[in-house]
Amino acid sequence: MKVEQIVLHSGHSSSFQVRKELKANINNRWHCHAELELIHFHQGSGTQFVGDHIQRFKAGDIVLVGSNLPHYWRYDAEYDESNEQPYSTVIHFHEKFLGAAWLSLPEFRLFKHLFDSAQRGIMLKGHEHPIVVDLMTAIYELEGFNRLMSLLTCLHYIANIKSPCVLASVGFSYKHSENETNRLHSIYNYTLKNFRNKIELDQVAAIADLVPSSFCRYFKNRTGKTYTRFLQEVRIGYACKLLVENKGTIKQICYESGFSNYTSFHEIFKSVTGKTPKTYLQLHGVG
Repeated sequence: MKVEQIVLHSGHSSSFQVRKELKANINNRWHCHAELELIHFHQGSGTQFVGDHIQRFKAGDIVLVGSNLPHYWRYDAEYDESNEQPYSTVIHFHEKFLGAAWLSLPEFRLFKHLFDSAQRGIMLKGHEHPIVVDLMTAIYELEGFNRLMSLLTCLHYIANIKSPCVLASVGFSYKHSENETNRLHSIYNYTLKNFRNKIELDQVAAIADLVPSSFCRYFKNRTGKTYTRFLQEVRIGYACKLLVENKGTIKQICYESGFSNYTSFHEIFKSVTGKTPKTYLQLHGVG
């Protein structure tokens, strides 16, 4: 997928950039940048795209995105007119922000390994790693040397986490033409707006200006998965949100998420999450 290349500026007073993002969907396009991105979601939930990986994100999640790894986060529509607006802390830094050779020094080799792993995206749960949350808050509030040391401490902590959750698949690469930018983005947006309703193949193919058979080949070639699987993942992600929020019975949530067959819903739920809906509920302390 062709991505929008964004140029970031850290300014003259700092070697990296940190800010509070107070607007939902300010960067709700597939994009990338040379800088690594470390983001902590304080409030809000939605759908997360990192490389070829798609899943739900929610308040408390922390994600480290590698240099030029395509990504974007789309908040749920309910936040568009809500008084309870989502917000996040976002840090951008270049891999060589401490100089061209710092990663080759023995004391910093662990950072080089972390940045290499971040090329697939790394996700943490804030409640499991409160020190990262505290350090990111400190990075935002501090200045100068103390801000820099807090960033290094935060990254060092993440680098020492054993078996972190890696997002994009092994071998993911982005090598597609510019003409596909709007086409694939339109497919994603159409799906996220309409997944709770029945989506006919010819409808979504028309969005891409393709006939259904060509659309199926196109989508699989560009994303590594069938459109049917992609749609299932979006619907199951939404079902997981409703289950955790206790928004109805499992059967009610099945239909609310866009599924028309209760038995198929159970099978697809387990194939996507590795758990049955009932087990998923129990693991999250619901019911």
